[in-house]
Amino acid sequence: MERWDYRILDVFTNRPLAGNQLAVFEDAGDVPEVLLQALALEIGYSETVFLYPPDAGGDGRMRIFTPAKEVPFAGHPTLGAAIVLSERLARDDVVLETGRGLVPVTITRASGLAPRGTMQQPIPSVVPLSAPNPLFSALGVERSVLPVTLYDNGLPHVYVMLERPEDVAAVKPNGNALTDIARHLGLPVVGFNVFSGADLEWKTRMFAPADGVFEDSATGSAAGPLALHLARHGLIPWDTEIRIAQGAEMGRPSELFARASLIDNQVGRIEVSGHALAIGGGWFDGELLRRAAV
Repeated sequence: MERWDYRILDVFTNRPLAGNQLAVFEDAGDVPEVLLQALALEIGYSETVFLYPPDAGGDGRMRIFTPAKEVPFAGHPTLGAAIVLSERLARDDVVLETGRGLVPVTITRASGLAPRGTMQQPIPSVVPLSAPNPLFSALGVERSVLPVTLYDNGLPHVYVMLERPEDVAAVKPNGNALTDIARHLGLPVVGFNVFSGADLEWKTRMFAPADGVFEDSATGSAAGPLALHLARHGLIPWDTEIRIAQGAEMGRPSELFARASLIDNQVGRIEVSGHALAIGGGWFDGELLRRAAV
């Protein structure tokens, strides 16, 4: 029987059954193109990764699928895939080829802890949202402490800052309204982030119903732009690592770390870090699925 094996990881956590779930097909070369999206939907995690041999100067090429569509870049899939690849190559530094270019990841390991990866994320574009009131209504909030802004590093994210972390925990968004806003923005994939905090401790939640993910438990692609957003508005110093808590409302507490740095007075480096560990795996009957796809 032809088997397509995959591994299951919990990402942005140092203990199992927390963080963000991820499936990684370590050798996806035999999986037919027509089945990639269907397999991601069957697994049902916020993202599934298919790994291939490199063809653009990296150590491996990755494709990322949500249950609804393929995306060029995402944070927790990159971190999880990098840890899988580093184990296979027996190296602590790997470079992944993504739809947004090469992403270097450095893995560190300490006794008793899950591996920790640090990725250099693409520098996002920055676009202020000029008419945020429909978004406030969809989220059920009155206002944002900071200007509402869209950052795009391969996945577009919109940021709304609330007064207190308790306000973030209480948000109950209207998924249909958020989907309508995503369509109005002309973005097939977009995450709506609400956050609050102070100093180096921040709490966030991310909603992407148009992407088939109503709420995400740990959003690495949003963590880097959040650090940039806070530094741009003077709430944290540049080149300072912040800790981001996410996922508690879903029963999947997560911990992310992010840093935005200036080089020659320009945004020159964005890093996102976190732990991840492989907790299991599975397989699909490739022969059966090939016949079903004909």
